[in-house]
Amino acid sequence: MYFLRLIRPTNLFIIILTMYGTVYYVQRTSLFYGYSISWIDFILLVFSTCLIAAGGNIINDYFDVKADRINKPEKLIITKHIKRRWAIVSHWSFNGIAFLIGIYLSIKYSSLSFVFIHLISINLLWFYSMYFKRKVLIGNIMIAFLTALVPMLALLFMIYSPNESNQLADPSAFGWIMDYDFALIQFITFFAFVQNLAREILKDIQDIEGDKLIYVKSLPMVIGIKKTMAITFLLLSFLPVFLLFLFFSQAYLTSSFVLNNWTFLLAGVINLIILMLILLGKGNFKFYDRLIKISMLLGILSLFQMAHI
Repeated sequence: MYFLRLIRPTNLFIIILTMYGTVYYVQRTSLFYGYSISWIDFILLVFSTCLIAAGGNIINDYFDVKADRINKPEKLIITKHIKRRWAIVSHWSFNGIAFLIGIYLSIKYSSLSFVFIHLISINLLWFYSMYFKRKVLIGNIMIAFLTALVPMLALLFMIYSPNESNQLADPSAFGWIMDYDFALIQFITFFAFVQNLAREILKDIQDIEGDKLIYVKSLPMVIGIKKTMAITFLLLSFLPVFLLFLFFSQAYLTSSFVLNNWTFLLAGVINLIILMLILLGKGNFKFYDRLIKISMLLGILSLFQMAHI
């Protein structure tokens, strides 16, 4: 039970849902309609992504033991329930298996992209936990970037998958970037980056006392909590402002992207609620965090809804 809590099963489930949702949506667009992939290989890709994420959670807690005794003693697992050596062995085992899967996929699909992304992700999570999380904003941006990479990784798998009916089988043909069918994937990626960046900054505000023990220089420590909340407010306003822009515009996107996509509308409403609570000084950081998670989940669910519009 404690080991499951250590690897954050809820976060892993969101990764699975995001990657499957991306493939589900893309397979039903004009360019990839009826397109088949190797589901065994895709499951391996999802599995390796989850292993890297789980390993990142473990190593992050490994380096944060001292801070977690202050910030969240009730959630402290390493040293309290699991020995440090077993944590580090689990971390390297997970990453080793994931990297081998990345090598297999790169060989089979004749592309170094998979092994490169796996290697970069593993190392970024290690150096984030050991060094970059102690630097202003750098660590926050790294985690937000890796989160946003998840849907793009699933899309990359489809592009490299061999299939005679695939118009994009040539990975150099990146015309799909400008195609309307992939606008949602691009927005999901941007949405994931911004939402996670805001969430990471809010977590830094909550963890100030414990972070002082491990010599972290987070954004709220450097510029203060009020200015940090202003930056968070700005980040969380991106989604509702964008949706309002689409709603009041006469573009083609209005009817298909907004009016028919209640999941995104609801995500935007939740962001507006957070903004109002921040302005009114109501609620707390944990409550904001839960609302952001719900908003992100709705963004993922919109992939399944848009697949049938």
